[in-house]
Amino acid sequence: MSGRELERGSVLERVQLGSIDLGAAASLLGLSYRQTRRVYARYKAHGGAGLVHRGAGRPSNRSHPSAEREMVMSLIRKHYGGKKERGPHERFGPTLVAEHLWTDHGVLVAVRTLTRWMIDDGLWSRARKTRSVKHPRRERKARFGDLIQLDGSFHDWLEGRGGMMTPCLMTMVDDATGVTLLSFEDHETTWAATKVLRAWIGEYGIPRALYTDWSNVYKRLLTAGERTRGESEAFTQFGRMCEKLGITIIAASSPQAKGRVERAHGTHQDRLIKKLRLRGISNLEEANKYLRGDYIRAHNARFSVRAADEVDSHRPRHSVTMGDEDIYCLEYSRTVGHDHVVQYETLSLQLDPRVRGRVPAKSKVLVRESEDGGLRVIKAEGLGRHASERVLKWTPAPPRSAKPSKPSSLLQAAIETMLSEVPETERKPQPPKPCPDHPWRATHRRWVELARTSRAAPMQTTEKDE
Repeated sequence: MSGRELERGSVLERVQLGSIDLGAAASLLGLSYRQTRRVYARYKAHGGAGLVHRGAGRPSNRSHPSAEREMVMSLIRKHYGGKKERGPHERFGPTLVAEHLWTDHGVLVAVRTLTRWMIDDGLWSRARKTRSVKHPRRERKARFGDLIQLDGSFHDWLEGRGGMMTPCLMTMVDDATGVTLLSFEDHETTWAATKVLRAWIGEYGIPRALYTDWSNVYKRLLTAGERTRGESEAFTQFGRMCEKLGITIIAASSPQAKGRVERAHGTHQDRLIKKLRLRGISNLEEANKYLRGDYIRAHNARFSVRAADEVDSHRPRHSVTMGDEDIYCLEYSRTVGHDHVVQYETLSLQLDPRVRGRVPAKSKVLVRESEDGGLRVIKAEGLGRHASERVLKWTPAPPRSAKPSKPSSLLQAAIETMLSEVPETERKPQPPKPCPDHPWRATHRRWVELARTSRAAPMQTTEKDE
């Protein structure tokens, strides 16, 4: 018997002894007068056993048939149970199991029911690692596109299939809504970040700001030379691209500062790995095709939320007039040589002769390298609203001959020693030096005397005036 049934028994016993009537008992039990009469009748007929709920010990009318339960558990063991020798992360959780039972097998079971069944069969555990909260979460941004968190996650996403060990998953998460965009890359490089940024801009527009790490890819500190020149900000190649698009890069000082994208990594490392395993995906091309086709759409439908402000902060791509080839490129400053050749790494770029008058020697030009390796030489002119760019034609030039290296001191000493051992008769004759009374020397002496006399004449004139 439950505690409530025992309490009813004690009150109805007082009614039976005549110390209180049914009206007072109804008030004490919190029941209506009619319900109290029915309960008291069962108590008089069957005693304390009549107060026990009649459904106790009987299966629920809404319970699943045992055959259905066995069928569901067999599917879980076969497809979603995982291998114990690979660790607990192999097993699917009840929430993910419920999704796949419905999408892959057409079986609809509540998550709480699955949780109870999986715990009873030893396929799941409620145990979780306890963490101490040290960094309070900040409030989300109000508008979609105000702040996008960008980061890469190296992990064994394909579980060794196809020889891929730890590819990088590039992740962009909107701070206001949680909308996510993903892309698999070999490494977290400038071009990998550019690829996922271009995909975001093509899908939603240009965001206001990016929240990234301090790294050589996204944002870096000023060098000693830049501080000496008085520069206030240092740009990476990716940072220069964002600067052209009008995107502000904010660097986080700790992983907790951009916790939204860090927690998203944990979600993908649990759900995405298992989904890739079910489909037998073994290379990054197939993985990216699955991301674009199914996973990203389903993930956003489940985990994204509405922004506090319905206004979209993204700007359209056409608001920036520069072309893609001038934005998504590696840009370096170079000096034009006296022969109008621009050196770029191991290449020599000979400028077209027709532009030599407008691009003098020792002037600065920009060399822009696209992702496919194409090179463009740009001459920037003007500032602010009057700024313009001119594309300079060029052709490959033969590389410049290397300057002869100076011999080291030891080598020079060895050469002098060898020359000293050569007999004087075999040495190369040296040109004779002119004698002291040679006409050359006499002429030089006359020039020196004339120069001294001409300098002394103005000084004598000044003394006479005084």
